[in-house]
Amino acid sequence: MGVYDFAESKYNVGSSSFSKLAPKRPAIVTLNEKSNKVQKIEENKNYHVELSNETNIELQKERKSLPVYIHRKGILDLIRNHNTLIIIGETGSGKSTQIPQLIYTAGIAGRGGCIGVTEPRRVAAVTLARRVAQEQGEAYPGKRVGYCVRFDEKVSSDTRIKYVTDGMMVREAMTDEVLSNYSVIILDEAHERSVHTDVLFGVTKRAQSLRKLKNHPPLKLIIMSATMDVEKFADYFQAKVAYIEGRQHEVEIFHATKPQDDYLFAALSTVFQINRESPPNEDILVFLTGQEEIENAVMLCRGAAKLAEGKGFPSVKVFPLYSALPNHMQLEAFRPSPPGMRKVVISTNIAETSVTIGGIRHIIDTGVVKTRMFHPTTGFDSLKVEKVSKAQAQQRTGRAGRLSSGCCYRTYTKVEYESLAEMPIPEILRCSLVGVALQLLAIGIDITTFDFMDKPPKEAIEVAVACLEKLGAVRGSPPQLTTLGRTMSRFPLDPRFTKVILASVEHQCLEEALIVIAMLSGESVFNEPPSKRRESAMARTRFSSEEGDHITLLRVYRHYVETKEKKVFCKENYLHHRNLEYACNVRKQLVETAERANLEKSSCGTNTENLRKALLEGLYDNVAELQRDQTYMTLGSRQTVAIHPSSVLHNSKHPLVLFTEIVCTGKNFMRGLSVIETAWLR
Repeated sequence: MGVYDFAESKYNVGSSSFSKLAPKRPAIVTLNEKSNKVQKIEENKNYHVELSNETNIELQKERKSLPVYIHRKGILDLIRNHNTLIIIGETGSGKSTQIPQLIYTAGIAGRGGCIGVTEPRRVAAVTLARRVAQEQGEAYPGKRVGYCVRFDEKVSSDTRIKYVTDGMMVREAMTDEVLSNYSVIILDEAHERSVHTDVLFGVTKRAQSLRKLKNHPPLKLIIMSATMDVEKFADYFQAKVAYIEGRQHEVEIFHATKPQDDYLFAALSTVFQINRESPPNEDILVFLTGQEEIENAVMLCRGAAKLAEGKGFPSVKVFPLYSALPNHMQLEAFRPSPPGMRKVVISTNIAETSVTIGGIRHIIDTGVVKTRMFHPTTGFDSLKVEKVSKAQAQQRTGRAGRLSSGCCYRTYTKVEYESLAEMPIPEILRCSLVGVALQLLAIGIDITTFDFMDKPPKEAIEVAVACLEKLGAVRGSPPQLTTLGRTMSRFPLDPRFTKVILASVEHQCLEEALIVIAMLSGESVFNEPPSKRRESAMARTRFSSEEGDHITLLRVYRHYVETKEKKVFCKENYLHHRNLEYACNVRKQLVETAERANLEKSSCGTNTENLRKALLEGLYDNVAELQRDQTYMTLGSRQTVAIHPSSVLHNSKHPLVLFTEIVCTGKNFMRGLSVIETAWLR
């Protein structure tokens, strides 16, 4: 049976149930910050919260069974009595959906006050808003319950519960430092420690203090998570901690009997092993690392499912799930599967927390995640596939126990699990801080004195400020935003990309710059199926430019928007229709931002040399020079690099090239290249 005959099909039971992985706690307790004594809060059986517009009996029944709803009196008393509160709610407790509603119904947000709920991921903000809107008797978000994510906003003057991504809340703070639109802000999934989450920790604390100084209405802060370093969070926020018992069902964990050489093969083999042996109403969630890997796995899985049709196995419907997927495509993975058909969702770590995919009974955890790491000494970002932490592995396991009992198959051994780090490294400690520094300065905060929970290395902060100085965005000590920097802060981009856009005005190529930056803002638009690599490479030559990848992307975009049958065009040319649509949305937003910034419209037409000059002004540090031994070396950090095989310049030897990023996969590969001239450097 080839790839589907799983050679390592035998698993050892790692733990009889997920619940044994976490200590048992009372239903609701508070951790007294002075004495560290645990105090239980009794539930008042007679307490009642009226539900407005509850029309769906099943939704109401399920809602009332959630631990958060059952213990609502104790939770609301704590929220009333504390301006800052940390809530630890085990997976399935209902904290993300119920706590905002309880606050609203109890009137804690005040008359007309808005409750903001921040989520690290777009898909979580959208799906949670949809669910809460339904529980509030609304068919869709946009009225009492709304959401705001990049390229999609459903809010109105009536919105009182608003789900937003962390990044969007940070952008709100850039124009309103006290976040005056909100009475309550809930920082959900705080343990994920994304860059924007960590920035929000400090920004919301500061907003609280500023409101107090200015005699504004107080801002309540609620920090929520399923797993976190409780002492660190309690110390940072100077807050009490409430634990809420979860509604976690039994999850049986299995580990591979020996290490696997190919986690993707092991995962897909396990999918079809489960399909042979389990009832069809038990769906499967597989964790992989990124879009390209997921799309390949989806293709292989669908192909194998077709081969298995008519052989007595349940039919399989396969869905991808990753952040660059358009919202309506992401939501496809959440729809119930038809009777007799098994749903298989292949996802990045966006499915680890917050969202519940109905019907999931089996988790396949490959134990890896793709992370971005910034190296201050070289100034380069690198994308690497790394092992998850124990906390992430437990979160993945818990996805199988949200609505009923399930199983988690880890394609790594128990010994490998024990060697994992307890918690993931916060993103703020491993990413470029250039964008963070610009956002904080736009709010009026100096990054060198900002109250980070985990302060980044001094070197990383200095590199970020120095980069902004070179871009002309800041000057002086302490650093202050220039007029150019203020304009740059309007764009939701890496400041270097924004500099390209602003430089394009001078070089008379704004239209082209917006297109190229939009194309670089998402995943690759080129589709390279493993079985069709030759054909896809040939298709790319139709758009290839001797000037490099950026001009090639420009050509792809122009052909795409001029074509009527877009899906047919993409299929014939091995292009990702979804990613091109995403680029179109990004470009639209950038055009609107450029108009608000009063940037003069211009186009260079076929004179794309101007575009390459504009790219150089923003990505001036990303230049490599050809050496005598025919290798490339970066001009700034003197790092040996190579041209990525996917580049149209792969087999060429130009004296100087500009690159968008470095990817480390054994070697340091440059991706997204353009040919530049020595005279331009001067």
